Amino acid sequence: MTIFVAIAAYRDPWLWRTVHDCLGKAADPAALRFGIVEQSEVPSRIDPKATAQVRYLHVHHRFSRGVCWARSLTYGLYHDEDYLLQIDSHMLFAPRWDRMLINKLEALSRPEPRAIISAYPFAFEEVDGRLKVHGTPGQALVMRVKADSDFRDGSPVLMFEAVPTPATHPIRGCHVAGGCLFTRGSFVDAVPYDPRLYFHGEEQNLAIRAWTRGWELFHVPDLPLFHLYKQPDPKALVHWNPDDDAARAFRFADLQSDAAIRLRELLVDGRDLGAYGLGTARSLADFAAFSGIDYPNLKLDRRAVPTG
Repeated sequence: MTIFVAIAAYRDPWLWRTVHDCLGKAADPAALRFGIVEQSEVPSRIDPKATAQVRYLHVHHRFSRGVCWARSLTYGLYHDEDYLLQIDSHMLFAPRWDRMLINKLEALSRPEPRAIISAYPFAFEEVDGRLKVHGTPGQALVMRVKADSDFRDGSPVLMFEAVPTPATHPIRGCHVAGGCLFTRGSFVDAVPYDPRLYFHGEEQNLAIRAWTRGWELFHVPDLPLFHLYKQPDPKALVHWNPDDDAARAFRFADLQSDAAIRLRELLVDGRDLGAYGLGTARSLADFAAFSGIDYPNLKLDRRAVPTG
C-alpha cells in the first residue's frame, strides 16, 4: 500500500525536516512517495538515497502564483499511489502515523468508500531548539465557521477554526484543511486542484467540490500529525511579501481578486467550471441542509453540522 505525500513549499526552511520526520516516524517508510513543489530561490539538493521516493519540481518563488497553483502542480506528480496525504511543509508526525491513518480510513471506507480525513491539526512549536507538541488524546478537531466570520460584501469566503471535541468515533464534517488531508489516491484525479485559486477560499472550494461528488468529510480523534503555526519570521515566508510582490510581473492583489471571482462563480453564480466545477452527486442545496452554509443565497445558519 503506497502513500503519495503531496507538499507545496514556499521558501520554507522546515521542508526537509518535515520530509525526514515523515519518513522517520512511518511504520513503512518504503511505501511513501513524495510529490514536492518547492518555491524558493535555489533548488534543494536531494539526498541520492531518497531519489526513488521523491518527485521534485523547483520553481523560483518570484514566478510562483500561490499555494493553490503549487498544489495543482503536486497533483501532476501523482503516479497511482493507493493513498493521498496532502500536507503543509512544516509538520511533525506521531510514531506509526501511516498505519494509524490507513486503519482509520479503512474503517471509514467500509460504509463510506469515498471518505476523507482532514482537520487543522494540533500545534507544535520550537522553543530554544526543542520541539514541543500540543494536543489532548481522545479529541477530534472539528472544523466550524468562526464566530466572527460571515458573508460580507457579496463574498462567499468564510473563515473556519478547529474546535477540540471529545470523541471516540469519527465526526462528519463540512470542511477540509488544505494542509492536512488523507484519503484515497484517486482523489487527485476526481477533484483536481483549481490553480486559479489563491489563498482564501481554497479549502471551501475543495470541500464543496468533493462533497458534491459524493466524498464524505470526517474529523477523527487522535489525528497523528502536528502543524507549526508560529513561524519565526512570518513576513519572509508568505507569497504576498511586499519585496517579492514588487519583483513579479503580476501582483498578489490581482491573483487574490481573480480567485475571489472564481470562488463566487462556483458557489454563488452557478457557473459551469468544467473539471473545477461542482459534482452532480449532491447539490449546494443539499450542502446547505447538511451544514447550515447556504452559498447561493449567502446565508449562514449557526447551528452545528451533524456529529454522527
